[in-house]
This record gives sequence, C-alpha cells and structure tokens, in this order.
Amino acid sequence: MLKTTYKTIVISDLHLGSKGAKAKEVNEFLSANSCQQLILNGDIIDGWQLKKGGSWKKKHTAFFRAVLKMMDKFDTEVIYLRGNHDDFLDQVLPIKIGKQFSIRQDYLLKTFGKKYFITHGDIFDSITSQMKWLAYLGDIGYTFLLWLNKWYNQYRTWRGKPYYSLSQTIKQKVKAAVNFISDFEEKLAELAIAKNADGIICGHIHKAEIKEINGICYMNSGDWVESLTALVETHEGEWLIVNYPNFDLVKDLESIQIATEQTYA
Repeated sequence: MLKTTYKTIVISDLHLGSKGAKAKEVNEFLSANSCQQLILNGDIIDGWQLKKGGSWKKKHTAFFRAVLKMMDKFDTEVIYLRGNHDDFLDQVLPIKIGKQFSIRQDYLLKTFGKKYFITHGDIFDSITSQMKWLAYLGDIGYTFLLWLNKWYNQYRTWRGKPYYSLSQTIKQKVKAAVNFISDFEEKLAELAIAKNADGIICGHIHKAEIKEINGICYMNSGDWVESLTALVETHEGEWLIVNYPNFDLVKDLESIQIATEQTYA
C-alpha cells in the first residue's frame, strides 16, 4: 500500500478505553500515512473512563503497536503530550525513552523558520483545571450524548438518511457553547503571543480548525471520537486538516467547519 508521507502529523483526543473511541479508524489512518514526527496531543488514553468501568481492547493496544511500527520503519519521532483525561502522566513527565519517544507537558515545534507552541489546551478550561468534580459530571453527559447519537444515526441509516451530529447542532445553537469555543481559541492565541510563537496547536475541544487570530495561526487537530481528523504538515511547510475516511485534505484560514464532538472535560 502506497503511503502518504508528511513532515509532521498531529492527532489528539482518541480517548482510548472509552466506548466512543474509534481505534480501528485511527489505526487505519496511521497505516496509510508516514511522517518524520508524530505528535500525540493529549487525551490519547482516557484514564477517566477506565476508572469508571471503561474497557481496554486489543484494538487500543494495536494503536501503540502502529506507533511503534512507525518508529521502527520510518524512524518517526513520537512526542506524547499530556491531556486532562490522561493526567496520570503527571507522575512521570517529562520523560524520554530512547531517542524517538518522549512524554511532555507541552512542546515548541520549530519548522520552516516558524515556531508553533503545542499544548492539549485544557489549561485554559476553568472547568477542567479548577472544578474537576464538575468536569467528571460533564464527562458522563458526554458519554450519554455519544450513546444517543449512535442509536439515533442507526435509525437514520435505516431510514436512508445521512449522518446527523447532535453535538454539532447543540454547539451551534447553545450560546454558552459558542462563547466557550471562541474564548478558548482567543486564550490559546494569547498564549502563543506570550511564548513568542507564530502559531498555536491544540486539541481538547474536539473542533478541527485552521484560522488566523490576531496574527497568530490557530490550529486544532479535532478528535477521533466522531470527527476523525488530524493536522498534517507537508514537506513544503503547508498545514492541512486530514478528514477520515477519505483522507481528504482541507485548508481554509478563514474558517473550517467540520462536524465534531466537543467535551469540556
């Protein structure tokens, strides 16, 4: 199988161990692509769901086998950044295992004469960082929404209707959700300025995006729960969003609207 090669691939919010994780799909994505640097930008393992009775399956382990294969076959450097759902990593980071694998809090990517500060993004979510009990409650609601969305779309498929994202509709209609996303993006852009960076790369809110905010290139890799998206950097230095399953490339510095799932936790 002919692979597409990139300089950098950024994926986040796989939530492995939760029912909503699309491990099979992300494994297919990694099998179809190669890169010099793979950045796992938080919430790769869902420690919260595993504590509450989530299950770890063979396909979840297969993801890490796919990552190890990339390291071995393509000499890929892998950087795993801690997210709020895999906050158990706080006990070990920063740590470097060999020459190719490291676990960190955040990372400054220098490429083609530009600097991009990479962080999961939960540091600017007051619900997650200051009121963890409320974040856990929100996580329960998120899991229920995924369950409801699954059965509703099975019904729509039976009726011959296209996929419909309940979460996207909620985000577009609920003012609080719209304001949350806007505020989150603005704060991340301010962080990039404070770090003297040209851009910011994050995850956390499950909304894939490439756009300019106050002169800062804001990029979000989306998630692998519903939207199934990744950020990729070509060997020419161009950043794009890859949309599974067709691996379509999407670029729009004004606004990229992709059906995604959001969790504030």
